[in-house]
Amino acid sequence: MGEMRAVIINPEAPASLGLGEVEEPNPTPSETLVRVSAISLNRGDVRRSQEAEAGFRPGWDPAGTVERAAANATGPREGARVVGLLPSEAWAELVAVPTDSLAELPEDVSFEQAATLPVAGLTALYVLEKGGGLVGKRVLVTGASGRVGLFALELARLAGAWSVALLRRGEHIGLVEEAGAHEVAVGEDAGVASRLGPFDLIVEAVGGAVLGEVLGMLTPGGMCVAFGVSGGTEATFDVRSFYFTGGASLYGFVLFHEVIAKPASEGLGRLARLVAEGRLTPRISIEDSWAGIGNVAQRLLDRGYQDKAVLRVEG
Repeated sequence: MGEMRAVIINPEAPASLGLGEVEEPNPTPSETLVRVSAISLNRGDVRRSQEAEAGFRPGWDPAGTVERAAANATGPREGARVVGLLPSEAWAELVAVPTDSLAELPEDVSFEQAATLPVAGLTALYVLEKGGGLVGKRVLVTGASGRVGLFALELARLAGAWSVALLRRGEHIGLVEEAGAHEVAVGEDAGVASRLGPFDLIVEAVGGAVLGEVLGMLTPGGMCVAFGVSGGTEATFDVRSFYFTGGASLYGFVLFHEVIAKPASEGLGRLARLVAEGRLTPRISIEDSWAGIGNVAQRLLDRGYQDKAVLRVEG
């Protein structure tokens, strides 16, 4: 095997992220070799990078072209334009991606648009599907101006739900309304959303006090799907009120667990088609070369970007 460039943990680089030389991947029979054209950064994989040891290779979201099809004859053909999901090592010139974690792209979806979809798009899609058929149901999205929240608002509207966006500050009202929110609740206290409930499904990205408050806003049989803790890792709630709701449930969502039962390839294909049809909008704050990944990652950690940071993998 030859060598290639990849993003690796370098404690002396900005945000501990820099380019280095590593061995090219050696795909298994069920993996496709992809030459990467664009990657996107998530706050989660960047945060994980800050705690990793030197030499670790982070990254979840790659998009590019099939260099070599899987030996077992599954998955996209050689030359196909694709987007994929990996648990690590996605930020590289070449990646080996399991065929069930890879989807072909319509011609009018760019690599940059596609790179926004794996973690943020799949999380929004699969969280919403926990609510079953959403036509006519009420959905609350907390942390609604975040990357997952905006995708969730768009997808909920497409599914026929009545969606409410919960924001801490009013500056993002226009953004969430553009994404599909029918109503917006603004306040430090999640209780501001209670007058707009109860809710059949709560897409919960914040954790902490917000999680504790919204659990009391479920309908009988309703579900709160929790997937983030930006507001804190501990929550208290009224247990008696929760179980007397009748059939209400709290579900812990981890994307890399969900794709074991529901492959990423299926969801990514659906998301890419929605983008091609103009029904789903990838929002990108910055497109740049991956040579500056450390500086871009630091700005992401500092919340300097509202939307996705997408980097081109180039010479």
